[in-house]
Parts: sequence; structure tokens; C-alpha cells
Amino acid sequence: MLSALLKRAGGMVVVLALVVTVVFVIVRVTPGDPAAVMLGSDATPEDIAALRERLGLNAPLLEQYGRFVFDVARGDLGQSIFLGQPVTTALAARAEPTFFLTLFSILIAVAIALPVGILSAVKRGTAFDQIVVGVAMIAASVPSFWLGLILIQTFAVSLGWFPASGYGGPGTPFLERLHHLVLPAVALGVVNSALITRFTRAAMLDVLGEDYVRTARAKGAGPGRVVLKHALKNALIPIITVIGLSIALLVAGAVVTETVFGLPGVGNLVVQAVLRRDYPVIQGALLVVAAIYVLINFAVDMLYLAVDPRVRT
Repeated sequence: MLSALLKRAGGMVVVLALVVTVVFVIVRVTPGDPAAVMLGSDATPEDIAALRERLGLNAPLLEQYGRFVFDVARGDLGQSIFLGQPVTTALAARAEPTFFLTLFSILIAVAIALPVGILSAVKRGTAFDQIVVGVAMIAASVPSFWLGLILIQTFAVSLGWFPASGYGGPGTPFLERLHHLVLPAVALGVVNSALITRFTRAAMLDVLGEDYVRTARAKGAGPGRVVLKHALKNALIPIITVIGLSIALLVAGAVVTETVFGLPGVGNLVVQAVLRRDYPVIQGALLVVAAIYVLINFAVDMLYLAVDPRVRT
């Protein structure tokens, strides 16, 4: 068990090191002078020179890389050019909407996908199964921003049940803020439930034909016990995998949804940073999202060890 944990932790460290290197290279290979790109066409040579000095772009490349790695290791992601504050502070201030949007979206996706996928596998070949497969294919093809616009038009504009945008001001009660997240969470959750549904159905179909399932049925075990205890337990590995992947995709996919619903989250911050050419914020957000992605995969690996002891060997 300890050996498996150490191997996965070591792999996670290597991946994070590669991510830091790639982010460093991306900023340095930007066409033209990065400082000039950040400041725009109206910048004077003096402004560009001052920014290059502040960002350490005049130092040798290896020295820049070493300083960048050292800063990242101690949690310093740089200073935002336009916000005038550390990137970590800017990201932390925008983290709450993105966190709860991702959390509610994955809860909605799992709540839809698990029972529907299991029931579809149990009723394989029936009209219900065919409808589920068809709807899942359609849902997987629907852009979340388009579904978000439909939800805004229907439930915010026409019915007035939910806010169309925003997250409330600083003094807004927490429950009211969560009220603002219902529509964007549904938009992301429904779209991502399609992938989890298809994987759940496929995983269940693989195990429902196994000998131990037929043996359980022959011993008189009820349908619910056979499906939930014997089949679902052994189908959890691919299901956990796709749920973990969906969480990581939700973090990255929140960019467009937050823009559609006007949520002041990390995704919206990244869009603004791109428009402003605020490279410190962009590279800081890339590092954070990549770190979250790696940590989610590490957590999924830990769940593997808990769910299936065979993975430990």
C-alpha cells in the first residue's frame, strides 16, 4: 500500500514539474517581446524596459527558470499587471464561485448519470435503453454555453425563477449566492452527465455477464442486491475514472459558462486576463488548474486503492 502511494506521489511531482516547465516556456516563446505584448502598442520603450526589469526578462534564461521554479515552489505566482495585486490573491478572491459551481455541477451530473446508466445496463436492448443512449449522445454534443442561454431565456427571463447572471455583492447571503449558481450548475451538470452515463452503462454491461453475477442470481440474491453489491462494486473503477476526469474538465470548462452567466470566478478572470494580456495571471491560472487536475487524478488513484485491492499490487 505504502509503495503504491509513493509511486503515485512521485509521478504527481514529475507531472507538476513538467507543467511548470511548459508554462515557463509558453510565456517565453510568445512572438515578440513578452513585455511589449503585455503593455500593448501604446507602451513607450521606457515602460517596456521597466517591465522587463520587473519581470526579470533581462536575466539569462536558466536564471529566469530557476527563479520561476523557486517562486512557484513557495507559492509566489507573480504580480498582476492590471489588478496591481499578487496573482495568488486575485485567484483566491475568485475561487469561491468556481469551486461551488464545479461542486454542484458534478453532483448534478452524478445524480443523473449513475442511476440512469445502471438502469440502462440492466434494461439493455429495451426502449428505455435506446432512449438513454440517444439522449446521452445528444447531450454530449450540446455546448454548455448554448444550454446555458436556453436556461437563462426559460427560467430567468420568461419564468423569473432564477437570476440571469451575477453572484451577488459582498454582503449577499450565502444561500442567495448559491441561488445564482443553479442555472450554470445545471447547464454544466447535464452536459457532463452524458459521458458519465455512457461509461456507467458500459462498465455495468461488462460485469453483468460475469460468472460471479450469475452465481449470485442462482443463489437467490434479489435483483437489487445483485446489481448494487456484486455488479456495481466491481464496475466502480472505470466509473470513478470518468467522474474524476469530469471534475477536471469542469474546472477548465467553467471559463465559458462563467462568462455566459457573468460569474466572478476564476474562468472569468482568465478571460479578462487574456483580453488584457495580463500574462502573470494567465500563467498563474494555468499552473493552478494543472495542479488541480493532477491532484484530482492522484485522488482517483487513491480511490482505486480503496475500492479494488488488486490495484495495490
